[in-house]
Amino acid sequence: MKKIKVMLVDDHTLLLEGIAAMLNKVEYIEIVAKASSGEEAINLANEYKPGLILMDIMMQGMNGIEATRWIKEQNPDIKIVLLSSEVNENYITLAVKAGVEGYLPKDVSKPTMIEAISKVSDGEKYFAQPVTNIILDTFYKRESSEKRATPNDGLTKREHEVLQKVALGRSNQEVADDLFISIKTVETHKTNILSKLGLKNTAELVKYAIKNNVIEI
Repeated sequence: MKKIKVMLVDDHTLLLEGIAAMLNKVEYIEIVAKASSGEEAINLANEYKPGLILMDIMMQGMNGIEATRWIKEQNPDIKIVLLSSEVNENYITLAVKAGVEGYLPKDVSKPTMIEAISKVSDGEKYFAQPVTNIILDTFYKRESSEKRATPNDGLTKREHEVLQKVALGRSNQEVADDLFISIKTVETHKTNILSKLGLKNTAELVKYAIKNNVIEI
């Protein structure tokens, strides 16, 4: 069986060496490089050209998602599976947009990690069950919110998204992070929403959202 050339990326040495020791026992997996930062991962990816990178998300300096974007731009054929101690909607969305082939929580079992490496190496995508659950939940929430939004109130689809999140109590920064836009853009959308709906402030906006079933309480 052809060996899968794997590079490991994690800024915690014990975890990095632990995963390496575990995978070295798998006869068809070869650890070709280890990196302790996103920046180092980019350089080593260019040097060693691994078939697959198993990379931590949260690292000091450049995080795993940023490093993924850079690596994918320079080496699009390299497959990347992210590891994360925290599995949430924002991380998953950013990871998918960056082009990852897999996403695993850090407490994943050895058989699951090996299975993920094998399947991704064979051209499949691999998202652990907790990740898949969040992806499905996000999809259904998005579909539900689009159905609840009032279609003839003059707001754009993006303004409806901002309206819903603001009405749910999200801060400008949180809305910006959720929708991958700047805070300034969020503020502009809020101003436009208030103007179009004839509202004076955020409190009136929340009342409008509840009354018109934009959000559920």
